[in-house]
Amino acid sequence: MKNFKIRDGFQGEKLISLPDTVWKKAIKENPVLANLYITHIGYFPKAAYHYRARKNGCADNILIYCVRGKGWYTVKGTKFEVGVNDYFIIPATKEATSYGADEKDPWTIYWIHFSGSDMNTFNRSFNIGLYDGPQQITLNEKGLELWETMYRNLEMGYGIENLNKTNLCLYHFVSTFLYPDKNLNERRQDEKDLITNTIAFMRGKLADKLTLEDLANMNKLSASHFSTLFRKSTGMSPLDYFIHLKLQHACLLLLTTEIKIKYIAADLGYHDPYYFSRLFKKYMKISPVQYRFSELSKHL
Repeated sequence: MKNFKIRDGFQGEKLISLPDTVWKKAIKENPVLANLYITHIGYFPKAAYHYRARKNGCADNILIYCVRGKGWYTVKGTKFEVGVNDYFIIPATKEATSYGADEKDPWTIYWIHFSGSDMNTFNRSFNIGLYDGPQQITLNEKGLELWETMYRNLEMGYGIENLNKTNLCLYHFVSTFLYPDKNLNERRQDEKDLITNTIAFMRGKLADKLTLEDLANMNKLSASHFSTLFRKSTGMSPLDYFIHLKLQHACLLLLTTEIKIKYIAADLGYHDPYYFSRLFKKYMKISPVQYRFSELSKHL
């Protein structure tokens, strides 16, 4: 195992550090920039052996967002493990800090350093503490878009217009972590509940014939939208899933009872036993009779 550690220099990395002189000049032109501004911004993909130690802490806030792999960080000897879709903020401090990539599964991270005229007040106002630990969030797509925008702006140069645009983005970028889009999470949970409730409804209607429109209307959605959500969640169309539930129940009856196949078919809404047998064979690759005796023989 290699025992060296590196700060940067990763293949495909992006890194910009802004000189103090740039900000001093910009703040003279626009004093509002003094409130909060970026000092460094970077992206380290699959950052094997990444390691950074700061014996005297850092005057900036450091935000690191892990999108793949694993890593860790320490604050005054307290260690925190970091995984996929974890982010953490180390507030400006004089305490010893360090961070680095996992040896076996090195992280891919987007990160920024940001500072301002009164970081202690900023951190207190937004409840950013030294020992908060990593925070798990849903993939922060908006945050990543804003990171790309900030990086592109700075690539174009350090003119006052680029710096103004970057810093307006910075506020929004930080807010996507401090206040993640709960509406997105709630919508995904609603969709999950919708599918769960629909499947439960199907199980109670195995003797009926349901159409796609029936199921969509029940959920107050268009047939196409409902079908897309259902397939995304289950990998099957709603009607194929309904047939799957019917045949699943038929298999149970064939195995555990002596009910005639024509009555099993009727109980599942198929009044033509021959159609039922053809459907069963299409999906199960074996006829109901063959299934009953082949499965029974395994239990004898």
